[in-house]
Parts: sequence; structure tokens; C-alpha cells
Amino acid sequence: MEGTPLSNGYYMPAEWTRHDATWLSWPKNTLTFPEEVLGAVEDVFAQMAAALSEGEAVRVLVDDAQAEERAEAIIARAGADMARIEFVRIRSADVWIRDYGPTFLLHRETGRKAAVKWTFNAWGGKYDDLLYDDVTGREIVERSGVPCFQPGIVLEGGSIDVNGEGLVLTTEQCLLNRNRNPHLDRSQIEGFLRHYLSVEDILWLSSGIAGDDTDGHIDDFARFVSRSTVLCARAEKGEDAPVLARNWELLGRYKDRFDLEVQALPMPRPLFLEEEERNLPASYANFYIGNRVVLAPVFGDPADRAALETLSSHFPGREVVPIPARELVYGYGGVHCVTQQEPAEPD
Repeated sequence: MEGTPLSNGYYMPAEWTRHDATWLSWPKNTLTFPEEVLGAVEDVFAQMAAALSEGEAVRVLVDDAQAEERAEAIIARAGADMARIEFVRIRSADVWIRDYGPTFLLHRETGRKAAVKWTFNAWGGKYDDLLYDDVTGREIVERSGVPCFQPGIVLEGGSIDVNGEGLVLTTEQCLLNRNRNPHLDRSQIEGFLRHYLSVEDILWLSSGIAGDDTDGHIDDFARFVSRSTVLCARAEKGEDAPVLARNWELLGRYKDRFDLEVQALPMPRPLFLEEEERNLPASYANFYIGNRVVLAPVFGDPADRAALETLSSHFPGREVVPIPARELVYGYGGVHCVTQQEPAEPD
């Protein structure tokens, strides 16, 4: 489509805007989730699909008929409304549809949908075997049948969070990383965000949590939960404590200028795989807002209850559904990372 979303009257709505559907990609990559983990991850996906199906369609990417049959059986067993489960035969390399899928938009006047298809380079070229998902993202747009804008720059959906009214949260660690768009400086990247998300202001935070191989995605620690409220993860001790304190400080500088309220979200205890000597990016901020539910990651941690209570206080009209996320973070991602919302056009 010619021009930009801004020049054509489109914008990226907040995640809590009513959805037509949520997109998922059925797990199967044994490099990400080894055989001893994969079955549990499939069950987690089924739980998410079942919860979401109470209020919206769930579009599940599957590679072929065999994958569809397996996914259908597991999702049905989880109690989903199968009338709202749609299997879409689009091949994918992995599950991280938040990052390689399109960013869906709405027109400010007509409410009609469009999409932005960013370039996906597997988080700065870290995983050559996952580069195929740039193609997957394009095929999702084609399947959706909506007008598409292609800015030609690298960006992942997990690196941005919008309030739908002119503000976007992101991090310097990710968007200014030379492994993404080395030909662009900060002001040029801001220009792309303004023109392709239709935002007025960019709230730059610093960097992300330990174990995050995406170079600091915002959805692991700071999220809008309303036009004027941001939840930001806090930790009293550990490797993440100083990083999160720095981001808290930066958000504090934005409070008065943008009339924001910043509230704390706890962090679970660090998850460390001793046999592989790596941190896992466990965070309660990696939640997903559906039409009737909020999918909230939990880790069997003492802080689970406080995190669920905090989220419930901000979404009184939605059921907060705990989703076991230890297996998901084994693959370096979470609930928000494996979901992508498609907003609804007006009736």
C-alpha cells in the first residue's frame, strides 16, 4: 500500500481493544522445545486457546494435516470452544508470532483493518534456522486479506507496547541495537515509529531482563494496562534489580509530562538452568490481554499470587487466567511472545 499508516489514517490500537481473533503458531520446533518439554508446551498452548475461545476466534498456524489433527485433539481436550478455533495451514519455523507476525492496524474514521509487515531477522541474526518466519509473517498478512504497509526495517512486535492514544514504550537496547537497523539513527527510528504506528511520542526505556535473547524486549518488563497506566516490573535483589530500577526511574521522568501512573509488578525468583548455565526470562509482564480474559504467566513462585492480584485489579471486566509458563520460558519466550492480536472492525 502506498504512503504510510499515518498518512492513510491508520493507527495501532491498544491490546485491550476488541479483537476479531488471536493468532498462535502450534509448537513443534525441538531445538526450541526438546522432546521432554514439547508435550507440556503443547498443553500450555491448548490452555491458552481454550481460555481465549470464550471471547474470540483463535487462529492456529499448522504446517500440515498431521499437525492440524494433533493440535485439534489437544485443544479440544483442553475444553476449547472448537467453533472458534480455526486452523490455518501456513508453515512456520517456530512459535514466536508476536515478533514475526504482522502488526494489525485500524483506520481512525472507518475502523477498517490494515497491517504493517516489518522485516524479521531472527533477533539480530541469532538464529538462522528461524529466518523463514519472515515469510510466515507475510503469508499471515496475505491470508488476512488486509492492506499492508512494508517499511523495510527490522522490528519485532515484542519490542513495542502502545496505549492506542499516541504513546509507545520501547527500549534503547533493542531498537538502537546495531544488529537490527545499523543504517538508522535514533531520530530516524523514531520517525518510522511515528509514521507506521501513528504515535506522537516514544517513551525510551533502557534495557531488558536477564535471559532475554531478544536484546531487551519491552514486553518482559513494562506494559500499558490503560491509556495512562504502566505496570513496570521491580526486583529487590538479583541481576535484574539495577536494570529494573533504572527503567523505573526513566518512567518516573515521563509521569508528569504524559500524565502517567506507574505501578509495580513483582518478579518471580530467577530461573536458572544449571545444566545449560543460562538464565530464563521469567516475568509476569509477559501477559496477554484477550477480549474476555487476561492470560497471566505463572511459575509456581510465591509471587504468583501478588502478580495475579495486580493484574486483576487493572482488568475488572476480564478473568485473569493463570498460564503455567516455566516450559515456555525454557524457549526464551512467554505468553505474550506467542500471541498476536487482530483487532475487530466496527459492527
